[in-house]
This record gives sequence, structure tokens and C-alpha cells, in this order.
Amino acid sequence: MKNFLTLLLTAFTFVTTYAQIPSGEVMEPVKWTAKVEKDSETDYTLVFNATIEDHWHMYSQFTADGGSLPLEFIFNNNEGNYELVGKAEESKTETAFNETFGVEETFWSHTATLRQKIKVTNPDNNIVQVEVGYQVCKEVCIMGSNLFEFNLSSLTAKEVKVFEEVLSGFKKKSEKQAVTTPDDENDTDPLTIFFGTLLAGLLVTFTPCVFPMIPMTVSFFIKQNSSSAAKGKFNAIFYGICIVVIYVLLSLPFHIFEGIDRNIFADISTNVYLNLFFFIIFITFAISFFGAFEITIPNSLASKADNASNSGGLIGIFFMALTLIIVSFSCTGPALGFVFGTVLSSDGGATLLSLGMFGFGLGLAFPFMIFALFPSLMSNLPKSGGWLNTVKVVFGFIELALAFKFLSNADLVLQLHLLEREVFIAIWIAVFAALTLYLFGKFSMPHDSPVPFLSVGRMLLGVLSLTFTIYLVPGLWGAPLKLMSGVLPPSTYSEAPMGFGGSGSTAAINNNELTEGAKVSVHGIIAFEDYDKGLAYAKEVNKPVMLDFTGHVCTNCRNMEENVWVNPQVLSILKNDVVLISLYCDERIDLPESEQFISEYSGRKINTVGKKWSDFQLGRYESNARPYYVLINLDETNLNDPVAYTPDIEEYLAWLKDGLSKFEK
Repeated sequence: MKNFLTLLLTAFTFVTTYAQIPSGEVMEPVKWTAKVEKDSETDYTLVFNATIEDHWHMYSQFTADGGSLPLEFIFNNNEGNYELVGKAEESKTETAFNETFGVEETFWSHTATLRQKIKVTNPDNNIVQVEVGYQVCKEVCIMGSNLFEFNLSSLTAKEVKVFEEVLSGFKKKSEKQAVTTPDDENDTDPLTIFFGTLLAGLLVTFTPCVFPMIPMTVSFFIKQNSSSAAKGKFNAIFYGICIVVIYVLLSLPFHIFEGIDRNIFADISTNVYLNLFFFIIFITFAISFFGAFEITIPNSLASKADNASNSGGLIGIFFMALTLIIVSFSCTGPALGFVFGTVLSSDGGATLLSLGMFGFGLGLAFPFMIFALFPSLMSNLPKSGGWLNTVKVVFGFIELALAFKFLSNADLVLQLHLLEREVFIAIWIAVFAALTLYLFGKFSMPHDSPVPFLSVGRMLLGVLSLTFTIYLVPGLWGAPLKLMSGVLPPSTYSEAPMGFGGSGSTAAINNNELTEGAKVSVHGIIAFEDYDKGLAYAKEVNKPVMLDFTGHVCTNCRNMEENVWVNPQVLSILKNDVVLISLYCDERIDLPESEQFISEYSGRKINTVGKKWSDFQLGRYESNARPYYVLINLDETNLNDPVAYTPDIEEYLAWLKDGLSKFEK
């Protein structure tokens, strides 16, 4: 158990430092050189020389199955260009019986030479790319991967550094590698939260910090309990369950906070400093993913988890899971930030946060559990290599785009108009255009492997990124971009609020002179932002009132406005048949000193306009959901039951008509 945990920690240390430490300072017990020899016009010999540090052993291509991992050659561009002539010839090897694995192992000490003959079939191709994968062991074991590029025309060879998997920490003599209630929530769709975070958890398994651990971890449990396959599978599945439990436990303090103050999530989601903090965090992680530096958690935390794992049994497995979570933070941290940032900024409540963490943990743990149940599937896993860094860079672009969502939230709360809709869209166009160029191989990042050709997956992802970039462009001229509703700043928060060229100016509202306190809101709807002024106007025109408890950074509020309110029948009612009062519960304008008070519901000091409307909603309707819609009569009684987020147009329209019919009666 202890050895396996050390293995994880060493692997993490290598992954998180390789990008910024020169190769000579990384643990590299094997040094490689290569050359190419011309035997005839079409025949060549690729020569690989390895120098192995004292007391280390590197294993042969022909070492027995069931023991240490054999050396392997991967020829990246052989199809249609050249043919292999037999297996690579090896210099003299040594053999020794491994009592633990019960096999005769074949290996080299000090030096090794391998010679691979090839026959050229495409005279127009002069480049041969070969990746050498190997395992080298002393008291710990390391899996290395070196990429060589041979130029047959100049008879030269060079080494290209690629991602190396450090699997250290096991002693070779003993072990082998291997939701709240409707009134308390904002009605964010729990299934959307769950599946979105589940997908995030699955995606982070394809990062350099996690992916190499999957086959190793599953093999560890199965080999550790070789006498009982069922027990090995149970331990591996329990390991996955522990990952899920740990992530859910991280959300528990928020349940306590919510119990103390029901508005805590509303305050968090609209907190300027918190949104700026997430902006800086996402920018930092994006730059890290691009390869500028690596982010690590202090080793002391991992060491404590490592020591705790010595208790053995199920408790030890729990701390093994905790160690994986700690050491993989470099890659999972941005995704966790996305989970926290998304749920908190949507006023989702502690229950939705726990659901999100459950989904994320399950997504991360799923590969470990499924491969434990069906170990044969591991043979279908792609080999670790340079593609993992490509995945990391793609995540970096996504992190960069998401960072500006949090900066936009801060800008919206403060109403500074520094990051209006057009500017936001322009930034996203630039980010995803750059991502498109990267995927098409037009430029590379510091730690990328050479891309001799585009894979089908990379090409398709590039096409998807290009399509999304093109989709965003019309938004610069006022296109609604419904797919992005809730992400972009609202159309009213724009350089041209009423549309490009003034086509939607106030003239489109029949030149009606606005009543004091009224403003032109989304889709040209006349709205009030003060309850008393709006109610007075409703009595004057004898129309019912629709209270719209909303927020400047409320995602679902924007979704309703851009996908439901735009419906012609709904829009007609909101424009002509009701008086809309939009109460922004995150408005940071200070109340006059004489109007500030201590809430009898929460005990908080109410000193801003937003807190006033939030307290009003909580006190009168016992809800802090956003959006939250209430149809009231002129005597301020409810015409029907209030509703929260209702993305179904027909359902929302039926609710409006029901309230209107009762008002008329």
C-alpha cells in the first residue's frame, strides 16, 4: 500500500515538473542516442543506444509475459512509407528469475543497443519517426518514452522530447505495476448539473495527471489480490467509490453555511471579489495548461495522506483515493473550479453543489471501476504520449474563455460597462479562432510533440471549433446567439442595446413617453426596477403586476428572457397585458442611510438595493430562487402560485394566461 502511494506521488511530481525543469534534472536513469545507417538504396538500419545508470535494469522486448513491461517500438509514419524487416536486434542481455511474478525476466544493465532494419517503399518520404517505450527498475520503476526522428536523406537522427510516464514507488521484489426544495433553489435543472459535471469528470481522466494512473491502479488491485479476483475487483471499485465520497464531502461545509444564511449562495454568486478570484484562477490555470509553468499542491498534504494509507484495508484504500485526488490537482483543479464557479454563480444551493461534486467524482472514478470489472478492456486504451499534452492545451483554451465569464459577472454586478456584449463576444471569437488554428496544426505550444499529420479526431475537433467561431461572429451585430444564452452578457448590456444600426430603438415602442421609474428592458419591454413605482403605475393603468426577481449575473434569468420571453405570445403579454417589475437581487447600489435596516428574517443588515429586494422576496414569498415570477393583483395578493425557472414555453404561457384570467374576474 505504501509503495503504491509513493508511486502515485512520484508520477505526479514528474508530470507537474517536467514542463518546466530541464531534462537533465528529471529522474532519467536511461540516456538514449540514435543514428541511421544506409545499407542500400532502399535498406536502412536504425540504431538505438541506451546508457543505463548503475543498479538500474531496462527490460528487453522479449522479457517473459507476466513480469516487468517489455521494451516497445512504435513507428508513427510507417504506413505507405517503409516496412519493418523483422524485430529489432538486441545486444547481449541478462536473465534472472523473479520470485514474486514467477517468471524469468530478460533485461540489460549499463548499456543496450538495438538495431531495427527497414525497407523504404515511398522514395518521396525521408523521415522516420520512432517512439521507444520502456520500463526501467531499481527499487522503483519508471516507464519512459523517447521519440526519435531519422532523416534518411542526410543520415541524421535527433531526439524529440515527449511526455514521459513516471511510475515509481513500488519495490520490484514484492509488488508489480500494474437539491433543495422548490422554494429554496433556483430551479437549475439538476440533470443538467449532474451530466455536465459527470462529463467534466470524465474529461479530466484524459489529462497527463490521471490517464496513466488508470491501468496502473487497476492492475495494482488485481495483481495484489491475484489469489482472489473478486476481492481485487471489489477493492478497485471501492477505490472509485471513495473518490466520489471525497468530492461530495468537499461540498458539506456549504450545507452548514446555507443553514446559517439562506442567502449565502446568492451572495457568493454575485460577489465581485469572488468572481474576480475565479477569473484570476482560470487565467492562471489556462497559462499553466499552455505550458508556461505547473501548479502543484504542497507535498506535505500528499505525504500525510500517504502515511494514513498504511492502516491498510478499506481505510487504506480510502486514503489512496485521497492521495490520487491531491496529486492530480494540477489537472483536476480547473475542472473543479468550473464546477464550483458554475453552481455557485447559478445560486444552485448546497444540494446542487453536492450533486455537481457527486457527478464530477463519479466521472473521474468511472474508468477505474469499469476497467476493474472488465480488465480486458484496458487493451483498448490508447497509449500515453504527446496527445495528452494536446488535450491539456485544448483545456487551456476553454479555461481562458470561461475566465472571461467570471470577469463579465463582476462587470455586470458593478455595472461598469467595461465588458459589454460585443467585447465579450470578440474575446471568445479570438480564443476559439486561436484554438481552431492550434488544432489544425498552424502553431504549437512549448511541450507539444511534432504533428506529422492531423488525426481524424483532431481534425473533427478543429472543424467543431471553427463552426462555433463562425457562429459567434453575427453576435457582434446583434444576433441573439441563443445557444449562448445565460453565458453572454444580456442584449441590453451592449453598445447597441436596441440592435445594430438602431433598428430596435425606442421608436419601435410607438414613441410612448416612458413613465418615471420605467425603462426599456429586454425585447423592448417596458419595466420598472422599483416595486412602489411599478405598483403605482399598475393601479393607474389597471393591469396586473408581474414581479420578476432576477439578477444581473443570473444565468437562468437570461435563459428565460432569451428563450421563453422571446416567444411572440409570451412577449405580447409582457408588453401589453401586465406591468413588469424587475427586482435585481444582486444590485450593489447602496441604500440611503435612512432606508437601511436589520432584516427580521435573516438578521443581516440590509444596506443595498439588491439586499432589500432579496429580503423582500424571502420575507413575503419564502423563496430566494432566481428567477422567480409572481403575478399579483392590485391589492398585492397573488393571482396564482409563483413559478421559478420554467423553460417550457407552453407551461410558462399557461401560467401567464391563468393569472390574467383571474385578474379579469
